[in-house]
Amino acid sequence: MTDKDKLIAAKEKWAREGRGLTGEKAAPAARRLPPGQRETFDFPVLDLGDQPNLSPRDWALSVGGMVESPIRWDWQTFMAQPQTEIVTDIHCVTTWSRYDNAWAGVSARHLLKTVRPRKEARFLLLRSFDGYTTNIPLSRFDDQDVLLAHSWQGQPLSREHGGPVRAVIPKLYFWKSAKWLRHITFSDRDTPGYWELRGYHGEGDPWKEERYS
Repeated sequence: MTDKDKLIAAKEKWAREGRGLTGEKAAPAARRLPPGQRETFDFPVLDLGDQPNLSPRDWALSVGGMVESPIRWDWQTFMAQPQTEIVTDIHCVTTWSRYDNAWAGVSARHLLKTVRPRKEARFLLLRSFDGYTTNIPLSRFDDQDVLLAHSWQGQPLSREHGGPVRAVIPKLYFWKSAKWLRHITFSDRDTPGYWELRGYHGEGDPWKEERYS
């Protein structure tokens, strides 16, 4: 069994057993750490065992599906868009949380303004250069703290953490923040992504403990 097969088997087992579930519900206004989470000062590296080695000149992002204006941004075009800086917490489904992460990149709301989703579009499917996918409700993507990030803590995003560009969707578990982002499809139907097909929740709200389906 390969390392990737072992990882998949372990995470599928977590889903079957409900690993990390406390049955508790909380609200961000009441406390900072979601149920079942623990704070870490590290930034653990989690992926499918294949870290694409992309330079900015190799990278491009395309957006299509139910949008009025499909796009393809190479690195130069991406960096020419309005830039946004945010500080957010990270909450991983494997039960670690990391506070005060400084990101820089292009806001999701700028992307939405550019591509103009059709009125029937309700979901996004994010695709990565390593073959990974994850699904996001449009209502969750359309938020002030959602970013297509190229920098973390003032430095270019490293390969192991999803560089050149990853999604950052801080109000959801971090598996929704796809690394090595290459394509976004807008749709009127919800298409489960890689981990969602393997027992993980379709939305993934840490405050509701939406770890598994």
